[in-house]
Amino acid sequence: MPITIRNLGIQPYESTWQDMQRFTQNREAETADEIWITEHPPVYTLGLNGKREHLLNTGAIPVINSDRGGQVTYHGPGQLIIYTLVDIKRLNFGVRQLVTTLEQAMIFALAQHGIIAVARADAPGVYVDNKKIGSIGLRIKRNCSYHGLSINNHMDLRPFDHINTCGYSELEVTQLADLGVTVSNAELAIPVTQAIITALQQ
Repeated sequence: MPITIRNLGIQPYESTWQDMQRFTQNREAETADEIWITEHPPVYTLGLNGKREHLLNTGAIPVINSDRGGQVTYHGPGQLIIYTLVDIKRLNFGVRQLVTTLEQAMIFALAQHGIIAVARADAPGVYVDNKKIGSIGLRIKRNCSYHGLSINNHMDLRPFDHINTCGYSELEVTQLADLGVTVSNAELAIPVTQAIITALQQ
């Protein structure tokens, strides 16, 4: 079954999240899977396991309690967001397999730009020299996933200084721009989505 790709541009986090919930609630057995490509205005999101103690000094940036897995993270302009709305039962995918697929898609895309990135067994996501460049947060409902991944591309990273990113007080973050790569989010999204689709359709 073909996968629908939607390029949403910059969208508010909360309304996009509600749209994902609505899509997942209303989808049927024959509903095609979708990949949404977007960016969000500045926002902190706290996952289901998130502890408010990891919000250090959020200032004027809003904090939203989300239903994804994981702890606290930051989204802002210049960060590529890819949401995977897929029927994992139909695909015969486990949750860990989907997480690995998203990690490997980011690693593949970064390699196209000469960046060597790795996944870590102890902390989902993708890292370059022990600095986090890609995050993953998912929700599974009715055997279907929503939420997805984020890659730091060319953004203001300072808001990460005001949280314990992903619940780790010493975790540093990085981005493609700081690694000498200049690429638009639209260009960066291409190899990521291609890798995800290839893995899902195997």
